[in-house]
Amino acid sequence: MSRNIYLESTPLQEALSAWSGRLRSEGLLHPLEGEKIPVADSLGRVTAEAVMAVISSPFYHSSAMDGYAVRFYDTFGASERSPKRLRKGEQAVYVDTGDPLPDGFNAVIMIEDVNIIKDRHPEGTGEHSIEIISSATPWQHIRVIGEDIVATELILPENQRIRPVDLGAILAGGHTGVTVRKRPMVVIIPTGTEIVEPGTALRKGDIIESNSRVLGGMVTEWGGEYVRYRIVPDDLEALKGAILDAHSLGDVIVVNAGASAGSEDYTARAIQELGEVILHGVSMKPGKPVILGLVKGKPVLGIPGYPVSAFLTLRLFARPLVYSLQGLEMPGPESLRVRLSRRVASPLGHEEFLRVKVGKVGDTFIATPVSRGAGVLMSLVRADGIARIPAQSEGLGAGTEIDIELLRSAREIENTIVCIGSHDNALDLLANIIRKRYPALSLSSAHVGSLGGLTALKRGEAHMAGTHLLDEETGEYNIPFIKRLFPDTKVVLMNLVYREQGLLVPKGNPKNIRGFEDLTRRDVTFVNRQTGAGTRLLTDKYLKDLGINQADVRGYEREEYTHMGVASAVLTGVADTGLAILASAVALSLDFIPVAKERYDIAIPDRFFQTDMIRKLIGIIREDAELKDMVAAMGGYDLSDMGKILYEG
Repeated sequence: MSRNIYLESTPLQEALSAWSGRLRSEGLLHPLEGEKIPVADSLGRVTAEAVMAVISSPFYHSSAMDGYAVRFYDTFGASERSPKRLRKGEQAVYVDTGDPLPDGFNAVIMIEDVNIIKDRHPEGTGEHSIEIISSATPWQHIRVIGEDIVATELILPENQRIRPVDLGAILAGGHTGVTVRKRPMVVIIPTGTEIVEPGTALRKGDIIESNSRVLGGMVTEWGGEYVRYRIVPDDLEALKGAILDAHSLGDVIVVNAGASAGSEDYTARAIQELGEVILHGVSMKPGKPVILGLVKGKPVLGIPGYPVSAFLTLRLFARPLVYSLQGLEMPGPESLRVRLSRRVASPLGHEEFLRVKVGKVGDTFIATPVSRGAGVLMSLVRADGIARIPAQSEGLGAGTEIDIELLRSAREIENTIVCIGSHDNALDLLANIIRKRYPALSLSSAHVGSLGGLTALKRGEAHMAGTHLLDEETGEYNIPFIKRLFPDTKVVLMNLVYREQGLLVPKGNPKNIRGFEDLTRRDVTFVNRQTGAGTRLLTDKYLKDLGINQADVRGYEREEYTHMGVASAVLTGVADTGLAILASAVALSLDFIPVAKERYDIAIPDRFFQTDMIRKLIGIIREDAELKDMVAAMGGYDLSDMGKILYEG
């Protein structure tokens, strides 16, 4: 079968304009018609017409206080020197708050401003009058008719999203039902022969279908509804049938996957044969192979299968449509000025959407890029914001100040402890415990290696750094490096754990690997850690001690950024072995060849050590039994010095 090609590679802003312009010309951006629903069910819906009051609220004169209703002229002359008595039942009638005002009465005196007078009568003792010491003003302490709402008054205009307080006003105005816009219905069609339902017994080549839930959740957040269509295999006629079926189910159709130019990518062809492809291919990264089209008068979007691409393209091209169909203006993004922690290269000609972690270090918001892969869903889970690199730029330099669109609130970011440096699984457990103990706080860790972390501390880009650097001359961990990097700055070094490093191999060690000397074998592929990582330095030390040239190690240049990344590479057969901690081997059921016991510390500049956030973190490290139990359960850890200060310099 011949391969498809991109019809275009349209600049992003041009694509957005062309898409909205065409939808507008087709009348597809008009708000949807209304439907009448019970007021109680209308929270979050958008009014389709003005809501006018049919009754006043209150619709009768009512008492605003507990007390006595009076005629104000009966109170004239009352004073402390000359109290005035009013006969109960004739001149004063008791009322509770909210009671209708008796006919002919026009003021209320609060109960605390009244003295009850007990008059003697032949029939016995009774309370037949009240005594007051000040006169009342007309309509004092009375809610008059229409004080809140006047009949025929506008309660809510058309195109307003209904809030909790609006529910009360509509009901008080005499309505039990309200006419609201129909929710835009988006039909999401997951496609791909390799896609399987969650919970299916997995075979090699299967991919769990999760995108539709992400995309549907986004539509719901925007005020729409979604229908998740069944998974459609890679078959042109099946896809065309699904699109026609979806046409009767919703207002917008989204086909997920099959948008690229592969031999089994049928979305563009299906849309073209059923209707019209407006454009195919946008100059953006990730998300280039997006398809925008029309089928029988309804918008159809073909979005890429990679989750980050799907997220971004739906956000760009479907979100404005969902808001327009509700009659709403799309809210603008919440932005934040940040400083980029490291240089980012980007290809010319494509506008790139860079996911970043953000933390406030001192008075500056620091943004650190996370994984840029289109298929890395966790990059969105971990990201605090998105930076846009213009198509005409080749990237951004370290220290560049840019505006980012926030995915979390600035308040949350301000309460984030930023840890940059070496990776350890204990940090993930620590992040969970601190959020559990202090819901307002969070711990964000970026894995750039021990040297990268200490350098970030020096540049003022992190609150702390994880480090396990072995100094070859002294045989000491971390302290010599801190002395060299921070000659004039006080840095506190606190132990987190001692841990076992070793070579990871598949279960049963099929290639009978015994140590570093086996890395020179032609049938052995190694996976390394990134430059600057403590594990990388440990690897280089052993190779040097054994007189092994790095060029003789097959796979030496292949890098992973975490211990779990190394473990995953060994588990999946990408590599035969790699140096990592025992906990990662235990997690993925790999065999482990011990190499060294090392010390993993946390370096914290003294100016942050005394802050409330860091003191709470240290308290958990030192005292939290649940954290210690969880770390110990991973295997390969010695917690004897956990939380102990090892150096202050």
